[in-house]
Amino acid sequence: MWIDTHAHLDMPEFSKDLNLVIERAAEERVQSIITVGVDLKSSKRAVQLAEIYPLVYAAVGIHPHEATGFVEVALEDLARIAQNQKVVAWGEIGLDFFKLYSPVQDQMRAFEAQLQMATDLKLPVIIHDRDSHEDTLKALKRFGRRDRAGVVHCYSGDMALAQQLFALGFFISIPGIVTYKKADLVKEIASGVPLERILIETDAPFLSPAPFRGKRNEPAFVPITGREIARLRGLSEEKFAEATTANAKYLFGI
Repeated sequence: MWIDTHAHLDMPEFSKDLNLVIERAAEERVQSIITVGVDLKSSKRAVQLAEIYPLVYAAVGIHPHEATGFVEVALEDLARIAQNQKVVAWGEIGLDFFKLYSPVQDQMRAFEAQLQMATDLKLPVIIHDRDSHEDTLKALKRFGRRDRAGVVHCYSGDMALAQQLFALGFFISIPGIVTYKKADLVKEIASGVPLERILIETDAPFLSPAPFRGKRNEPAFVPITGREIARLRGLSEEKFAEATTANAKYLFGI
């Protein structure tokens, strides 16, 4: 059995056939999906979907792309919906210095305020880190180590950064990029990180694995990523599925 630890099922790409998407995931032995909010509206929708579908869980948060004009009053609304029993994480939060859809200062304020809220609520965090490794790590270090600190999703750093994240109680998550021919660094990381610190994800509807590259991604494809990483590590599919599922259950309490 597999767990897709990061998808965005509330996005318009799934508006017409979400029931079928969920069914296909179950047919492919995906036992749980975490659908992740990017702002207040999508976080509310994520929780609604988690209430509708037994295998879906939710995360709530404000993505760095949505941090423009950040005011902390939004956190109170998110904190209220985070009380739902199917909310298992706070995210997607973090920093993105690649596209800079939001000013850096707004991103930093939103990130640190949400790290504090997640700490107060004892929720693991789902981290977005793009071209911002140093600043992301500095922020996380300010909050110290927690056993179930969270996960850096779509991990794009090197092994040295990963080791520092592990020391803080974080996991890293590998998406379908690992199936691409030229994804050498991602393959290296997926092969070498400790088995007890790795998760897998789709980031659906984005980043479809190689057989479906350029098409809509969906949770049913997460086993493709899992099988490729198992191959890289010289493990059986069953052993790798068992390990990553256990990791996800531990981190998110599901």
